[in-house]
Amino acid sequence: MNDEIKSLIKEFKEWIPFVQSLRGISEEAWGSSLEAGKWCVKDIVSHIMMWDKYFYEDAITKIAADQDVALELSNFDDFNRQAASYGKTLTTDELLDQAIKYREKIAATIENLPDSALDKDYPGKDGNAFQFSSYLKDFIWHDQHHMAQIKKLI
Repeated sequence: MNDEIKSLIKEFKEWIPFVQSLRGISEEAWGSSLEAGKWCVKDIVSHIMMWDKYFYEDAITKIAADQDVALELSNFDDFNRQAASYGKTLTTDELLDQAIKYREKIAATIENLPDSALDKDYPGKDGNAFQFSSYLKDFIWHDQHHMAQIKKLI
């Protein structure tokens, strides 16, 4: 695995201890909104977990199995609303367990792929290419954005 991917995976995994640290916050903080009309902490964690689940199932595992990437998503707002709603159906511990599980699965699968797989572009059903370094960079930024919001709140 090249040094860039190793470094990105290390940063990508920073979400895991952050999520683990949320086990210690109160239910009141867990349900607190960032601002009036905005998501609460639980919504954000559910949002990131569902994106991890989606990419794990429709891209990462497909690549590992030498299958076509199945990414096809046109309405991000609907996906995000559904993710937040899903989180409301889970206990805090169930959501945290799922968030950790999917992030660990993604990282472990990527770490076990050959270098040749990590350097390719994979076309999705929606015509957009999936590329590991771009994916990791985008999600690291996304994680850090939401972690900063949560840290400011709690």
